[in-house]
Amino acid sequence: MPLMEPYRIKVVEPIPILTRAEREVAMVRAGYNPFNLRADEITIDLLSDSGTGALSAAQQAAGALGDETYAGARSFYRFRETVEKLAGYPHILPVHQGRAAERILFNALLTPGQLCLSNTHFDTTRANVVLAGGVPVDLPCPEAADLDSPAPFKGDIDLDRLTAALTGPDRERVGVVLMTITNNGGGGQPVSMANLRAVSDLCRAHGVPFFLDAARFAENAWLVIQREDGYAHHTPEQVARLAFDLADGAVASLKKDAIAHMGGFLALRDDALAQRCELTLIATEGFRTYGGLSGRDLEMLAQGLTEVVQPDYLRARAAATEHLGNLITAAGVSIVRPAGIHALYLNAGRLLTHLPPSRFPGHALATELYLAGGVRCAELGSLYLGQEDEHGNLVKAAPHELVRLAIPRRVYTQSHLEYVAEVVAEIAQHPERVPGYRVVEAPPLLRHFNCRVEPVR
Repeated sequence: MPLMEPYRIKVVEPIPILTRAEREVAMVRAGYNPFNLRADEITIDLLSDSGTGALSAAQQAAGALGDETYAGARSFYRFRETVEKLAGYPHILPVHQGRAAERILFNALLTPGQLCLSNTHFDTTRANVVLAGGVPVDLPCPEAADLDSPAPFKGDIDLDRLTAALTGPDRERVGVVLMTITNNGGGGQPVSMANLRAVSDLCRAHGVPFFLDAARFAENAWLVIQREDGYAHHTPEQVARLAFDLADGAVASLKKDAIAHMGGFLALRDDALAQRCELTLIATEGFRTYGGLSGRDLEMLAQGLTEVVQPDYLRARAAATEHLGNLITAAGVSIVRPAGIHALYLNAGRLLTHLPPSRFPGHALATELYLAGGVRCAELGSLYLGQEDEHGNLVKAAPHELVRLAIPRRVYTQSHLEYVAEVVAEIAQHPERVPGYRVVEAPPLLRHFNCRVEPVR
């Protein structure tokens, strides 16, 4: 069947198209950091899939029904009923986005020095663990190290290392196990139900809380249906519920798989933990029936959660990402295989072989994608994951030098994605022309958001 978006367009927005000279001026002003660019300077924005999706007509209509009552709003009860049906947790706390749920949960669960074990922590998750006094520990499965491997579930956690952590000398320090589905920091790769079930069994056997970071629960469910034996005849909603049933709770940014611009939730089973989290919610986010969200937001989130599990939507979204991946691979640029759904991850280290990790090849490729074609994206390499000494010298490189092309939901058509592939192909013709970069200034935490760099030719 031909690739076709399962919707038609009712409202359009002009796309800024700048000359290369104009983009160069913009990038100098931004300190060569794509996060500092303005929206009216970007042609195709693949920086993030968080809060960047297009609302449906049904979501817009639902938003008009938003009840803005401070406490006990009708919109909250519709939101809660939708999440309860999907995930099954008895305690549902709305928050303004996922990182708020992380902050509340980690401050309630972790004491200073305790470990948070994960398949891979993403940037803000890692930061919230650290800010709560905890120590984030990544335990990706061995298959994740091979970017070219066709292994279907490279987002899994390493069960042997997890077992060792839960039974070894530091077992008393383990405060929580957090599984990110899909594994964003690990190349957007899915997590298998078999792996989630094994993690659940281990955590229960050792009395350790087990939580999901479920920002992309529907996309993970779709890939389970496509790739894991025994689930081909399940619906995405059924697979998602099976995953939620295995955990003690979940945090979720609903700016992803609720296809909304703002919102999230913290869901829990334990009554005492829920009470502690609720007190923090009220003090820092808002009353328990709105959590920093408007009634309009809650209505659109509830509607989005019903739309995201529709097979036609997920099938088309996965096909679009795969199509872009095939075009980029045909241009001679390696990506993390197999392709996930929410993003493609380009292997910048393999393309820009003339640049050592200390010159940040991932950031270099991301910068060149903007200069060459106005495509904004994010680096997931040594600028994000590497470690420097007090003099700014790189002392520990990232495992891989990657660039993430995050695909907003229902925003770009096939021709937009083909344009992106053409820009990548143009760069791939003369990769040696791409300069490296050095850090000029950076904060101590989450530096990739706020750093300023300059080219080194």
